[in-house]
Amino acid sequence: MPLSVCNHKCERCVGPSITLRKRQFDMRKLAMVLGTAGLAGIAAMAWAELPAGSHNQAVGSTSPVVVELFQSQGCSDCPPAQQNLNTLADRPDVLALSFGVTYWDYLGWKDSFASPQFTDRQRDYSARNNGIGVATPQYWINGRKTVLGANPSAVSQAIAQGGPSGGPTIAITRDRATLGGGHAPAGGADVWLVRYDPRTIQVAIRAGENGGRTNPHRGIVRSLTRIGHWAGGPQSLSIPAEAIPGLQTAILVQAGRGGPILAAAKG
Repeated sequence: MPLSVCNHKCERCVGPSITLRKRQFDMRKLAMVLGTAGLAGIAAMAWAELPAGSHNQAVGSTSPVVVELFQSQGCSDCPPAQQNLNTLADRPDVLALSFGVTYWDYLGWKDSFASPQFTDRQRDYSARNNGIGVATPQYWINGRKTVLGANPSAVSQAIAQGGPSGGPTIAITRDRATLGGGHAPAGGADVWLVRYDPRTIQVAIRAGENGGRTNPHRGIVRSLTRIGHWAGGPQSLSIPAEAIPGLQTAILVQAGRGGPILAAAKG
């Protein structure tokens, strides 16, 4: 497809040594970066390798589509992507999660919900997928496909592909997560507890690129905790009590760091 101006920020191409005026970069530069990993021409989307046993998931899985947005309050390109995620949060078939990253904090505004753990999660996706790099805004859908930039059409197309596959059924109660049996990938899969805020939080940004704006955020991830490991057998895992009122619970079954999400459920 023809190359055009890129409206997102890539950590690899945009570093502290580059002035703010030069932080916009075009698709040709991004394609060169991706081309070093053999992925030129897929700057908008990239498929991740499917896990062993993924074909065993029954058609019509009830797992919601997991949409993870990696963004920063200090990134001027991020508000449209966050607004798109806010809209997706209303869909019962979508688990919309907003992860604040830390690598743009130096621009003058420290993201109030960012965590180094979330930055590492985004980098894990890059490492697992041929080192394609990280950017803001960047979506990952089911841990398998990425969409760079605020691109609602591409995100909608990825969501239409369906939810996670290859994992167990998941049932969530107030204090337990029950996983069914199935065919686990080699090495099994991690079970993650996600606590996120479903409400619309108005974030007043007082400095940096978005200084003076108040941006609405939904699906803000407040904690991500590994609570178990799924090796194919049914199991029941304890869910610890949540100290922050008003948060919702989700469970992700993921094939290793940066791997595809095999199953998900919202509490």
